[in-house]
Amino acid sequence: MEDDSETEQSSWAYLPDVCLRHVFHWLDDRDRSQAALVCKKWSWAMYSGSLWRSRTIIFYGRPSRARTMEFQSALWYVKKFGKYLEHLEIKLSNPYNTAFTQKFQMTMRGLLSHLGKRNSRLVSLSIKYLELDRLIWKNVVRAQFIKNLATFLKRMSKQLDYLNLKGARVTLEDGCELLNSLTCLTNRSFISEINIEDFFGLHLPVYSSTLFHQTMSKFHSLVILTFNYNCISDELLDILREHSAHSLCTLNIKCHIHDPHGQVVWGMSWANLAKRAPKLNVNFFFERVVRHDHLARILLAEIPVRSISLRSCYSSDRDWIMRPTLTNLLPVYWHILQKLTLELDNCHELLDDELLQLILSCKRLLFLKVWAFLSVTFMESLLQNRAERKCVLTTIKVRIYTAQQETSEEDRLLCDIYRKFKNLIDSELNYFVIAYPMA
Repeated sequence: MEDDSETEQSSWAYLPDVCLRHVFHWLDDRDRSQAALVCKKWSWAMYSGSLWRSRTIIFYGRPSRARTMEFQSALWYVKKFGKYLEHLEIKLSNPYNTAFTQKFQMTMRGLLSHLGKRNSRLVSLSIKYLELDRLIWKNVVRAQFIKNLATFLKRMSKQLDYLNLKGARVTLEDGCELLNSLTCLTNRSFISEINIEDFFGLHLPVYSSTLFHQTMSKFHSLVILTFNYNCISDELLDILREHSAHSLCTLNIKCHIHDPHGQVVWGMSWANLAKRAPKLNVNFFFERVVRHDHLARILLAEIPVRSISLRSCYSSDRDWIMRPTLTNLLPVYWHILQKLTLELDNCHELLDDELLQLILSCKRLLFLKVWAFLSVTFMESLLQNRAERKCVLTTIKVRIYTAQQETSEEDRLLCDIYRKFKNLIDSELNYFVIAYPMA
């Protein structure tokens, strides 16, 4: 190690502070600590707030020698640099037993308590996939964790702008308690983005809960809201129209086969919201909800739908057919749909013509991702229409399913198609197409 006089004579001694901080930015905690021992200037760089504004802390459920200190290191970081934090992400990786969840809860209690006392900058918090409905969470541990988190959210409510609790799987009462924590100080919240996808437990008809409606009425400046369709009701749409129409830009809505989705929502409620929120775009993500009668109840013409993702893979319903959805339902959005994702196990029906006509009818469709049983000639027809400017696609990602184990013939045809449209693909498209055996 060089002494200070030798360091000052080296080129590193004249490195501007901003450049030194940039170098430190790419180092992990251990290397930063070692570098801080070089000299006073490097030690000062170590404590630059800009290095510690964002943090992802991962707690691994499966034990290993390399991970024995992860709980202690998380607390060390928060105590030493937590006051600089602006963006915090907590991840749980494969929690597998009650001992782990109890240790996690105790660590989080200390972490959140210290942050709540020392930090005045945090604007973004993400704690995903807690899965609090699993048996590995004992009732007392779960209750204590929710209490600690609610206390922390109350303290941070005036400054927090983004909250992601995706996959928490809490009860209706616990979920509303956590959301209400953001409004405890002023009885209203101006947080702009909330992700509560899979936030509530499976099978809960949240749409009928007065408690949930009362909670959501306290949010007054939502810009982006991500949640499940089992939360949607006329009452919720009216609440969003009344309190957040001036700011609301995006609704991301997931509809899963196991979530209740049979409620009646009137098109007029959607129309009133869209009228008051002219910037609103709605993105739908369907998981194994494939029956046309179910989709028709949800995908109303009055909704300003920008993106639709339909995944039917591994669906147990073998009586469904996709054709009516492609020909009657989705074309309603011909003037606004920009992104379409279809992952279909449609081995019992051919959809080439219907899918191509849908694409050509959607005048603003830019992104197409399809995993389905299609003929290779579908790609040639699609690219030919794109070359003739009959559609405006910029991204094409297709996996052509085949019942054959050997795909050499399909691969050869796809290569021929690529060569034919090479100039178009290379200059204008984000393009990826393969044949994929589905035995």
